[in-house]
Amino acid sequence: MDLPAIKHYLQDLQQRIVTALEQVDGHSFQRDSWIRPQGGGGLSCLTEDSTVLERGGVLFSHVLGEQLPPSASAHRPELAGRRWEAMGVSLVLHPRNPYAPTVHLNVRCFCALAEGQEPVWWFGGGMDLTPYYGFEADVIHFHQTCHDALAPFGEQYYPQMKAACDRYFHLKHRQEPRGIGGIFFDDFNQPGFEQSFSLTRAVGDAFLTAYLPILQQRRDTPYGERERDFQLYRRGRYVEFNLVWDRGTLFGLQSGGRTESILLSMPPHASWRYDWQPEPGSPEARLYSDFLTERDWLKQQ
Repeated sequence: MDLPAIKHYLQDLQQRIVTALEQVDGHSFQRDSWIRPQGGGGLSCLTEDSTVLERGGVLFSHVLGEQLPPSASAHRPELAGRRWEAMGVSLVLHPRNPYAPTVHLNVRCFCALAEGQEPVWWFGGGMDLTPYYGFEADVIHFHQTCHDALAPFGEQYYPQMKAACDRYFHLKHRQEPRGIGGIFFDDFNQPGFEQSFSLTRAVGDAFLTAYLPILQQRRDTPYGERERDFQLYRRGRYVEFNLVWDRGTLFGLQSGGRTESILLSMPPHASWRYDWQPEPGSPEARLYSDFLTERDWLKQQ
């Protein structure tokens, strides 16, 4: 396993994405380099209250530890007691315009080490889209880009990883999807390091193609107070998922990660309303009936 090569790729991916977003947004991202006292560090690139992005964070981290945190040891109890390294790029973008969807990307690797034993390693990641107002063309484009990124490695991967994304980004306490999905993979180490690393790179490299055309198409759509209120209401669901169900958030906090960076994924403004229901036949109701449901989006064409 070539950890230096992985780290070089991830740092370059972060820089490429930040540069592209700065060109779209017209504002420079703040760059915040940090060191983790327990081992490792990273670079947090962020923007807040800018023209297009109300909040955006593109984060690189490389952290080391002597004991797995509970969220990881519960997932893989056989690795308890091993030293570990984890590195990755994670981003969440919350656009200002309610017609532009929130998006999440993560690509990462993990390695657990023990004296006299083979290292245990895997890759993980994916990307998913969370619209507030649905557009079928946007969803199809996003899923088609995910499919095309995975296709060279085998036609089985897209349907597997789409289904895994639908399962993972699901608010169990609401019985409701977080968004329209995308792809998600974890514990990925087959058929070997080179293939696994290549697939992970393909996912990371596909992000700008998947998301930027959607952001550019929707960023200037006129909207009013109604659309803004609904955006804030649906952002509340995003907060609920991240704080209740997201394994990455739990791993970061339990492993002594940098809280400011971990919680950068949260939207800057969100709201909750008691038992609110959309007006039947409204664009807000259509998000629930037509988009927040498991669908094979590539059969819609």
